[in-house]
Amino acid sequence: MAWIGKPLRRKEDHRFITGAGNYVADIADTLNGAVFLHLVRSPHACADIKAVRTDVARQQPDVLDIFTGDDLAADGIGGLPCAWPVKNRDGTEMAAPEHPVLVTNRALHAGDPVVAIVALSCEAAEAAAELVEIDYDVQRSQTDLAACLDDTAPIVHPALRSNQCFDWDLGAEAAVDMAIRTAAHVVEMDLVQNRINASPMETRGTIGIYERGRDEYTLYTSNQNPHPIRLMLSASTLHVPEERIRVISPDVGGGFGMKIYHYNEEALVLIASRRINRPVRWIATRSEAFLTDTYARDHVTKVALALDADGTFLALKVDTIANMGAYLSTFAPAIPTFFYGNPFPGPYALRDVYVRVRGAFTNTTPVDAYRGAGRPETTYVLERIIDLAARKLGIDAFEIRRKNLIAPSQIPYKTPFLWTYDSGDLPGLLDTFRNTADLGGLAARRDRTESAGKLHGFGFAFYMEACGMGPSEMLIEQGCGGGQYEVATLRVSPTGGMSVLTGSHSHGQGHETAFAQLVADATGIDPAGIEIVHGDTAKVPYGVGTYGSRSLAVGGSALTVSTGKVVAKMKRIAGHMLRVDASDIDLEDGIFKARQTNQSVTFAEVAGRAYAPADYPEDLEPGLEEITYYDPEAFTFPYGCHLAEVEVDPQTGDVSVGRYLAVDDFGRIVNPMIVEGQIHGGAAQAIGQACTEECRHDAESGQLLSGTFMDYAMPRADDIPNIESQFLETICTTNPIGAKGCGEAAAIAGPAAVINAICDALRPLGVKHVDMPATPQNVWRAIQAARTI
Repeated sequence: MAWIGKPLRRKEDHRFITGAGNYVADIADTLNGAVFLHLVRSPHACADIKAVRTDVARQQPDVLDIFTGDDLAADGIGGLPCAWPVKNRDGTEMAAPEHPVLVTNRALHAGDPVVAIVALSCEAAEAAAELVEIDYDVQRSQTDLAACLDDTAPIVHPALRSNQCFDWDLGAEAAVDMAIRTAAHVVEMDLVQNRINASPMETRGTIGIYERGRDEYTLYTSNQNPHPIRLMLSASTLHVPEERIRVISPDVGGGFGMKIYHYNEEALVLIASRRINRPVRWIATRSEAFLTDTYARDHVTKVALALDADGTFLALKVDTIANMGAYLSTFAPAIPTFFYGNPFPGPYALRDVYVRVRGAFTNTTPVDAYRGAGRPETTYVLERIIDLAARKLGIDAFEIRRKNLIAPSQIPYKTPFLWTYDSGDLPGLLDTFRNTADLGGLAARRDRTESAGKLHGFGFAFYMEACGMGPSEMLIEQGCGGGQYEVATLRVSPTGGMSVLTGSHSHGQGHETAFAQLVADATGIDPAGIEIVHGDTAKVPYGVGTYGSRSLAVGGSALTVSTGKVVAKMKRIAGHMLRVDASDIDLEDGIFKARQTNQSVTFAEVAGRAYAPADYPEDLEPGLEEITYYDPEAFTFPYGCHLAEVEVDPQTGDVSVGRYLAVDDFGRIVNPMIVEGQIHGGAAQAIGQACTEECRHDAESGQLLSGTFMDYAMPRADDIPNIESQFLETICTTNPIGAKGCGEAAAIAGPAAVINAICDALRPLGVKHVDMPATPQNVWRAIQAARTI
């Protein structure tokens, strides 16, 4: 029976919807003797720390310990690592100031941790925090990204001469400039990628347990990558052997990239536990999450597109300033460089491209990857400038894209930079998308909207994603601090039960279902009975983790290879049992059959023989367990078109997204229901970025102004329309499944599609562009500005 392609309900959902999930906070609540960590954080965006006095706080009831950054330095604790540095365009190293676990001399953003307090209760720790005295000398802060590289801007890190972290580029600037100077048409835009917060349902949480007798550490953490966290604890912060650290990521209530990184609190709970010999817990409040979770996007960009007289793209030039925040998070420099620059020019057959990115420090929380990680920013730049070019040249938005898309005959297609697209039919997908979009009914939909006194907008975006990162050698050459393989073990028990040990952590992706389907498809065993184990470094031999839409293409491929190894061994055993060669054995629905004799043995019988090897192949080891370290041959390249239709009230600026359509090529789809869920979630986040979400700081004090859900406007249920989706399948040729990845597609295409639709609605009023988020105020202001021209 074929299991790949079936829309099975997710096995893991039953425990989630019945309240049986096991999250870090649940574990903390049942852990005997667990005490509470509370952090005294800087209330200032930039301030020198002149003195810290904790004597009074230490005397408070139920306070067990208080320590500072000076205590950590005395204990040899290191700073948080940046695992993917980049070089400047002149070949020199980027600026990489230290990221301390607790700050000592200067706090660099509101929420920077200064003092750690451990107490028997959260209330006692918070009360003691009120009695900690810190003398701050408040300095001018810099939170304005557009101005942070000006000569007059306050310097975030006093040891540096400017706020520039790096000046990176890609492509031949002189050739691009020449093409722009001689082109028939040049279209230019200034664009802003708004600063946004992932805001998963479960805030970050962590528990540290130090076992003094064995000198071992156990960390429970709401994180996407337990093995890399163990590595960073060992190599960067704690400086203890990796073998003495166990990291467990149990059920995790959403991550979206924000839970990839090594955070201060993960080191602090282990340090505190070692100091007092008790389990120590820390669960972020939502206010702490807004102050300390990594943020995302946050670019200002100038882009120029050169075209010939008939609309053929000739050259593209992109100049971006990307916010790093006050410190470099784990992968921060790579997101606006490697993952933003290399994907240009997306699905288009354009050769002359130049991308310059300057990373900048500001007095804000660090910025790192969030669903899409560089690719949404790339797509937004491309699809906004293309829409403006179509308008300027009077060319249909579909036709200007079709004219410039990579043709099927050009695939495999080597882009101007790193990638080679291995598969796909881009014009074919555009045709399918156009037919599904119901352009024939658009005029009637516009009439209905206008009869209600509103404006109707139609917009779409064509994206080409690069995900499923690999191979490791190329990535390490590009600056990545480690391999990007994935690890999977398939273990068959003596009774025929199967356990998968995977390094791909699941925090909403449906691994427990999809991975079981992969094994079931190869063995004929019902996936309901296949166990998926992940998230524990003591159980899973190794793993890299879950991000960048890599779980199926990389983690699933590792599992597919391991399953093939197990099946091959079982065929040898079955052949021996049936007295035929292994090449004459077929496996179907859990039965091994001899093709010539029609004799058979069951899956369980073969498994039993593997563990009781009497009458057994002489040169074969007992047991049934195979492990694979799968290093991908190349990135994978899903692509597609996403459409938004909106209604805009010209009197108030209010925007309503009434329709969202996604047509995608994800390669082979293992579970269509899970894929649709990924599209729905990504579309919701895309609409949030496009219309409502934005992190804001006070220009004078640097204080966060959007630190609660009263101020940071997450999209609500009634902001999200019914999501339509359709899938095409051209099989990826660079992995054994043929999968390309789906988790980030809507977050990549959606913001550009929504803003294109809003600008289409406002076109009769003379509005050319609205920056994200297109809040009623921002839209209304754009309308008023157009009326004054």
